[in-house]
Amino acid sequence: QVQLVESGGASVQAGGSLRLSCSASGRSFGSFENNGMGWFRQAPGNEHEFVSSITADGGRTYYGDSVRGRFTISRDNAKNTLYLQMNSLKVEDTALYYCARVRPGSSTYSLMRAFDYWGQGTQVTVSS
Repeated sequence: QVQLVESGGASVQAGGSLRLSCSASGRSFGSFENNGMGWFRQAPGNEHEFVSSITADGGRTYYGDSVRGRFTISRDNAKNTLYLQMNSLKVEDTALYYCARVRPGSSTYSLMRAFDYWGQGTQVTVSS
């Protein structure tokens, strides 16, 4: 099976920072370094929103408009871990944050249908 486990979510004040982590494991996952990865979020009552994604080698990154310039995605393939550094947090960043694996062969890195395995999520709450 595949396991994606997010951590690092917390309650912070607006303007603060958090770093989320996503640890990948499982025989069915294959080699972490061969897979693109990404982050999505979902606020109560809202649809899933694309946050960011990164290619397998980390050479290309993609961001949603609402987080570009404030969030940074990265990965450590030696540790099978994906990260999301979130700075200048806003109240509207409050959501459950999920990491996910890009489906092998997918040509897009920002649509939900391009991702096949998902974690359970970690909660980020930003207060004013």
